[in-house]
Amino acid sequence: MVATDLDGTLLREDGTVSVRTREALAAVTAAGAAHIVVTGRSVPWTRQILEDLGYEGIAVCGQGAQVYHAGEHRLLTSLTLDRQLAGLALAKIEGEAGPLALAASRDGLDGEVLVTPDYRLQEGPLRATVVEDPAELWTAPLNKVYIQHPELDDDALTQVARATVGSLVDVVMAGEGIVEILPLGLTKATGLSLAARRLGVKAADTIAFGDMPNDIPMFAWARHGVAMANAHPELKAVADEITESNGDDGIAVVLEKLLLG
Repeated sequence: MVATDLDGTLLREDGTVSVRTREALAAVTAAGAAHIVVTGRSVPWTRQILEDLGYEGIAVCGQGAQVYHAGEHRLLTSLTLDRQLAGLALAKIEGEAGPLALAASRDGLDGEVLVTPDYRLQEGPLRATVVEDPAELWTAPLNKVYIQHPELDDDALTQVARATVGSLVDVVMAGEGIVEILPLGLTKATGLSLAARRLGVKAADTIAFGDMPNDIPMFAWARHGVAMANAHPELKAVADEITESNGDDGIAVVLEKLLLG
């Protein structure tokens, strides 16, 4: 099985997948391997990419919270965040670090992402709804909450949040400006192991590609973890291999070598 993260890994900076990488993935699947997307994005933010790839298999979304069957357009599993516990965690983090900008990803196939006015959205096609009253973030089941700080960088915010509420929830850094609060114990490896079981594939037969610290559990689960050249230093430190960047077809470079034996 070939497990690939999306942003910073399978996707180039313009959000597309190169012809070379598409051909390498097609070749390994033709040779009998399963390709599985494992992303921090929730299903609504992932579905368009899967459709563009002609992907009809199982995808792991929401940092492992959602196992989604693309071909059947249905959730196979979905884990939600305890909203009362998340609210307590946020209060503790703000008590330590000061006010936070917030976003919340609602559960479900069509779950919206709601953001407070001060939350810095990345440029691109991903849709979000601005809410003036933060209380609106908590009115429906969620799979995650995003936090940002006006002064602390992502690594520092992650460190402070983990030290403050690490016994209540999990905190991961998944990309630039993306620090997330998740159910305790939830990781990409959680969802990947569930998906692998459905596919009849073992961790010992899996190669995983990623670029951020949230991919560390996936690397620990898989037999072989490959970090992109553009990866975060924490992920590179635990990778079995470092390939070219996402812009230079790093996934294809590794898969082509595997196909050659």
